[in-house]
Amino acid sequence: MRIDYSTVTEVPGDGATREQMARMFHRYRFASEFCRGKDVLEVACGAGQGLGYLNKKARWVVGGDCTERLVRSARQHYGDRIQVHLLDAQHLPFRDNSFDVVILYEAIYYLTHPEQFVLEARRVLRKGGVLLIAMVNKDWSEFNPSPFSATYYSVPKLTELLEKSGFAVECYGAFSSIPKTAKERIISNIRRIAVALNLIPKTMKGKEVLKKLFYGRLIPLGKEIQEGEYEYQAPKFIPPNVPNYEYKVVYCAARLRALS
Repeated sequence: MRIDYSTVTEVPGDGATREQMARMFHRYRFASEFCRGKDVLEVACGAGQGLGYLNKKARWVVGGDCTERLVRSARQHYGDRIQVHLLDAQHLPFRDNSFDVVILYEAIYYLTHPEQFVLEARRVLRKGGVLLIAMVNKDWSEFNPSPFSATYYSVPKLTELLEKSGFAVECYGAFSSIPKTAKERIISNIRRIAVALNLIPKTMKGKEVLKKLFYGRLIPLGKEIQEGEYEYQAPKFIPPNVPNYEYKVVYCAARLRALS
């Protein structure tokens, strides 16, 4: 049975905290550094909020997702501007050497065979191409797994997976996990307790109730990310071979190398 991931995906109209919005912008601003003038594929693009932003930087952008409702939403918004495909990340419907950049954001932990996706990414990438992966840091003290997740990777384990498939890997961290104010420390402690007791709602809509309680008025997610919506601070390089506890979000930039 195909899973409907729309209930655990950030979709237009959902209420979001300022940090949540900033994280979404940050992901695509980071990706844009690799996409200028390139042919780009975003796998698991959700409702496609980042596709338009990337399309302004890249030569060509294609999106894809496995959830029909999300693909339909993205197609309705972009029309003929951007192709959006219904696809399986582990069996990409594209020819070899089709793209310069492949993006998989906040989704690798949903894949039952992530190693197959990595091999597929390698197949469709051109020489010197880049695979970009972003994921919540499983070693963050407030980490809360998605109900549909299969496997979460630590930084070393993801690096190992990518290197085995012929990629040279650089890892980065973003959004400090260390609370800076008394209010942040209180919320952090409450969140850890809620995670431990399995009290966090399972859907994005369910989580809105708690967000309103702790953060106040939420911001509706738009259909397309815009330039300069939030301040951008480049993520920090982190060692790829040790677990990381300092950041909430982890990026891997994996550059294709020739297999010996």
